[in-house]
Amino acid sequence: MLEARHLGKSYAGRAVVSDMSIRVAPGEIVGLLGPNGAGKSTTVGMLCGLTAPDQGEVLIAGPDGGTMAADSTRLKRRIGLVPQEISLYEDLSARANLELFGALYGVSGARLKQRVGEALELVGLVDRARDKPATFSGGMKRRLNIACALVHDPDILLFDEPTVGVDPQSRNAIFDNLESLRARGKALIYTTHYMEEAERLCDRIVIMDHGRVVASDTLAGLYARLPATLSLEIQVDGAVDVDQLLRGSSVRRASQAGSTLSIGLDDLAQGAPAVLAWLAGRGHAVRHIASARANLEDVFLGLTGRQLRD
Repeated sequence: MLEARHLGKSYAGRAVVSDMSIRVAPGEIVGLLGPNGAGKSTTVGMLCGLTAPDQGEVLIAGPDGGTMAADSTRLKRRIGLVPQEISLYEDLSARANLELFGALYGVSGARLKQRVGEALELVGLVDRARDKPATFSGGMKRRLNIACALVHDPDILLFDEPTVGVDPQSRNAIFDNLESLRARGKALIYTTHYMEEAERLCDRIVIMDHGRVVASDTLAGLYARLPATLSLEIQVDGAVDVDQLLRGSSVRRASQAGSTLSIGLDDLAQGAPAVLAWLAGRGHAVRHIASARANLEDVFLGLTGRQLRD
């Protein structure tokens, strides 16, 4: 539905985005992740036509598709943007906000009335349609922000950190909205700093760092990049010969900090008993053991590092 090819953008001679490519199909959620300053917001701006790229192009598919440019009004009407900052008119009612945004996209009359009702229904705000956003909670404002991006029934939706500062109930309501939109065949791009959100929602994930794509794959494909997909944290007595452990077993990685031995394995059922037997055979008493599965945060930090970006 939407494809960006080799996008580039610089400000004051500094490249903010370089050779950025991304694509999203109908009925798909693509996660766009990256540390602060990675170029995500600039990329979103180029994808929706608010920012003109210095290099590359953005393509919209379909009979009335084409190449996005800064003045491509026809193509912009096929996109809905949910910005990170709340973008509402606080002194207009929820319904009036939706009517205004729909009118700006050329929707009017009975069709506008129908779409306003559908958008309010989707985000669960039908009973607050006459109330002003100034009286809403943060989560309700976020949901109305989403409704404003939907009222013109776009094919493509860009969500820039839509769950910032909302409570768990509102976050789950937003997740339900996104999954409903995917089921209706919409193409969604979703930026977030919350790894668990991307794991739950996204069909594919693109990770950016320093303006470039460092990974683009399914969740399973990203996990395959890790040296081990399972880990053991073992409290042991004495210093373990980590090098010997790595040579003589199925352990993929091993390190010790104080009494904590960290082990990476591909197969927990076979690897854990072998490690415990190896430790017992060398006189290391095991005081505690815990296992965990690798997650998206492990992949993300492995690709982008742990250095602070703020």
